[in-house]
Amino acid sequence: MPQALKKLGKQTVAFAEPPSILGYASVTGKKESEGPLKRTFDLIYDDTTCGESSWEKSESRMMKDALARAITKSNIPNEKLDVIFAGDLLNQCIGTTFGLRESGIPFYGLYGACSTMAESLSLAAMSVDGGFSSYAAALTSSHFCSAERQYRTPLEYGGQRTPTAQWTVTGSGAAIVGTGGIGPYVTHAATGKIIDAGIKDVSHMGAAMAPAAYETISAFFADTGITPDQLDLIVTGDLGSIGREIVADLFSRDGIKLGKRYNDCGLMIFDLEKQKEVVAGGSGCGCSAVVLCGHILNEMRAGAWNSVLFCGTGALLSPVSSAQGESVPAICHAVRISNTKG
Repeated sequence: MPQALKKLGKQTVAFAEPPSILGYASVTGKKESEGPLKRTFDLIYDDTTCGESSWEKSESRMMKDALARAITKSNIPNEKLDVIFAGDLLNQCIGTTFGLRESGIPFYGLYGACSTMAESLSLAAMSVDGGFSSYAAALTSSHFCSAERQYRTPLEYGGQRTPTAQWTVTGSGAAIVGTGGIGPYVTHAATGKIIDAGIKDVSHMGAAMAPAAYETISAFFADTGITPDQLDLIVTGDLGSIGREIVADLFSRDGIKLGKRYNDCGLMIFDLEKQKEVVAGGSGCGCSAVVLCGHILNEMRAGAWNSVLFCGTGALLSPVSSAQGESVPAICHAVRISNTKG
């Protein structure tokens, strides 16, 4: 298909030969296994260090494990993987770099904060559909302890969590995208814009990211002509309870009722009633990654859902920008995943 025909509207592309998700895997910590999605994870670590000497090394370990399992499940030899698109939350993406430095596979390092799973999946699909690779990997990770050390306060400090705070998921998700296969297929990708709602409270990321999710999802609907009722699931990741409510309200003002088809990965991974310490839900790159590379794709392969809009949302802040009094810009990338290529 000529390039002009792949581009739909301002932000969305439709793939000529939708790449297939050949294999996928999710790795998590103990706390995540105490939520409702335990049976969907490929590997659960009981120790938050994952047997390593630091939390950062633990994150690298999770990425290696998730990628190895996804490759095995895809039934392709490791040497046939052409490129990896991956990133994490840590400065200079050290979790990813050190985790993959011995892989010998060409690598693109990404930073999209918690939108990284959707971003990496978009780029992997573009690489395959464009004929630049036959097999590409998309993966990301986060770790509660490494994120707390970098963004907030040392765990030993025991700071009180605000009512809007979210809990960084300890986990990694990986997907192998390639030609052939029986699906699910990545049929569309919508690239987000940087949206700044002016929010400066770093414990209120759901509200900071919600406008970006609304903007990208709206653009996807406008560019493709697809309507919410043509989708079995619209899922953001990860806005938590407050951000999800804001997105639903923004669409309601447009006369669009998303209803029960709309959910958020930050609400799906934890039981907010039983795990009250997570407050407004899950967050972190690993949150949407492990929900996608487990529960969502499992349900699609089982036929429970046939068409899903997966929307990764990221808060593009850093400890330096927060200390300087900057606001929290956000972004949302979206991919449509379907059991059919049409």
